[in-house]
Amino acid sequence: MGSSVTTLRWRWLAVIALLVSFSSAVGAQRPATIAAAANLNFALMEVADRFTRDTGQRVELVFGASGTLTRQIQDGAPFEMFLAADEEFPNQLSAAGLTLDPGVVYAVGQLVIFAPRGSPLVVDARLDGLTRLLRAGGVSRFAIANPEVAPYGRAAEAVLRKRGLWESLRPHLVLGDSIAQAAQFATTGNAVGGLIAYSLALSPDFAQRGTYALVPAADHPPIRQRMVLLKRSGPVAERFYRYVQGTEARAILRRQGFAVPE
Repeated sequence: MGSSVTTLRWRWLAVIALLVSFSSAVGAQRPATIAAAANLNFALMEVADRFTRDTGQRVELVFGASGTLTRQIQDGAPFEMFLAADEEFPNQLSAAGLTLDPGVVYAVGQLVIFAPRGSPLVVDARLDGLTRLLRAGGVSRFAIANPEVAPYGRAAEAVLRKRGLWESLRPHLVLGDSIAQAAQFATTGNAVGGLIAYSLALSPDFAQRGTYALVPAADHPPIRQRMVLLKRSGPVAERFYRYVQGTEARAILRRQGFAVPE
């Protein structure tokens, strides 16, 4: 009888150990939740697909304005990694002790002036067409991201100020909460166009919707995009962090409209 009880006990212990081992393995392989700037929408989805193909591991991507995502992280949102559209917001999180380290610059964003099909706006790098249309009273609405929460919005404001258009264009501005929303505004709602991310202008959703011209990088502060691992990051997030710095991901980012630091 005692032998049977002992055998049964060992069987139960073996089952429990197996369940604990299985639970730990599943936990280690669970998808990592990644917060990312809206301008990364198409590029990062492709990177994530390649990551899954190459490693068998998955990440869940949440896109939004960098400022909004930063506030969510500060409020305890369960993100493990953050890819911002600038350096300021990751630096804020690092200074607050919410990251594992200061992170790295993974890309440099580029800005374009975009005009939807049928718009009277003629696009050019110096925004001369926008200047002429504004003076002729032909600008109804013009879209940019909100400079208060979106780094691409701050870059757009800098470009408009440099060209002497900011004050006269302000009554016509429609502000997107993110650069992705600004890009949507640039193609709808009677807008003549907008200043949007080059990466979005190249995306399948916009490639056939209008024309664009690349704005010189010298016309605005560099859009240096930094990523950081957050304190709650797990092994999948850490592996994805390294993957974004690798050859495969960098090639995708270049093709999708980003400059990539050496």
